[in-house]
Amino acid sequence: MPFAVPAQARSPAPHQPSLRLLGSATLPAGLMVENTRVGGLSGLDYDPATRQWLLVSDDRSQHAPARVYTATLDLDADGLHGVTFTGMRVLRQADGTPYPDPWRYLWAGGDVPDWEAVRWDPLAPGFWLAGEGDRALGLPPGIVRMSPAGQLQAQLPTLPGFGVHRLRIQGPRRNLAFEGLTFTPDGQSLWVGMEGPLAQDGPVPTPDEGGWARFTRIDREGGMLAQVAYPVDPIPARPAHGRHADNGVSEILALDATRLLVLERAAVQPADGPMRNFLRLYLADLSTGSDVRGQERLRPGAFTPVTKQLVLDLTTLDTRLDNLEGMAWGPRLPNGNATLVMVSDDNFNASQVTLFLAFEVREESRNAPGRSGAGSAGPPASPP
Repeated sequence: MPFAVPAQARSPAPHQPSLRLLGSATLPAGLMVENTRVGGLSGLDYDPATRQWLLVSDDRSQHAPARVYTATLDLDADGLHGVTFTGMRVLRQADGTPYPDPWRYLWAGGDVPDWEAVRWDPLAPGFWLAGEGDRALGLPPGIVRMSPAGQLQAQLPTLPGFGVHRLRIQGPRRNLAFEGLTFTPDGQSLWVGMEGPLAQDGPVPTPDEGGWARFTRIDREGGMLAQVAYPVDPIPARPAHGRHADNGVSEILALDATRLLVLERAAVQPADGPMRNFLRLYLADLSTGSDVRGQERLRPGAFTPVTKQLVLDLTTLDTRLDNLEGMAWGPRLPNGNATLVMVSDDNFNASQVTLFLAFEVREESRNAPGRSGAGSAGPPASPP
């Protein structure tokens, strides 16, 4: 399904945030925490009440049981000075057992994990996870609510149109399902973002054409409230002959009730050497898109996509980049500005690193939406 992002979607606009890189930190290779290898970090979130960061690994219980970590970041206006891990929690199914790896699933059942996003619950103890599922195993993408200890409390129903059909070309593609998750400022609903198009919504992005990713707003019980189409960029460079390249959404984060920060991540393989990462941060205005809940497939001319504006092309930064997958608001600085932190997924690959990037968020300086006892953190509560 060809499309071109409108020129105005990439132009700067007044009252949008601008970012200043505060610093970066890279974890030591092979870092172990409570007898588990730290890696595959695909999401993170900050609790200002405890000043603890929560990080989820997308390990499918193959290196160690599916798990989350807690950590503190030494972050201030002068930079990001270090990351200290403070704990690990094994994620457990409703019966109390750890999530199985794909092989164990074949005889033990359960649900194979592939967690891609994590958010602290702003209204109750615990946290939420979004996972990609496994098309080959017939498992759809899903959203779960966990206790503070990592025990499954609720699994939301599969969203209409997101079921996996082995014999039909529809639903989420492999590894292109739920990738981003964020609460609305009031905590009463969540947006979940697809990495790429549903099979029925057209082809995946190429160097010549982009694609459509559905962003869906749900209530806390999983009821669908709204759905919009987000325009994913074409792949920004061509791979070497016979090599791989892709582009998709890796995380979303609410700025206010109608706007999301959207991190797009592309990987392009040269003739030799590691993948080259291209990362762009956009501001998407959800109010500009039509509701596509009733559209089984996205047909050209039958819907209006959301508009987006480029906030930052991370390739312009004078710092190392990697496969950035997590993004969250951090503590506010003494000047009142928010901080934004990103983390990379090293894929448990020796040629990659787990990288943290911290930014000061300028221009948008409204008070954060309140979490009871939360203190000072988070995005502005309303548009400027």
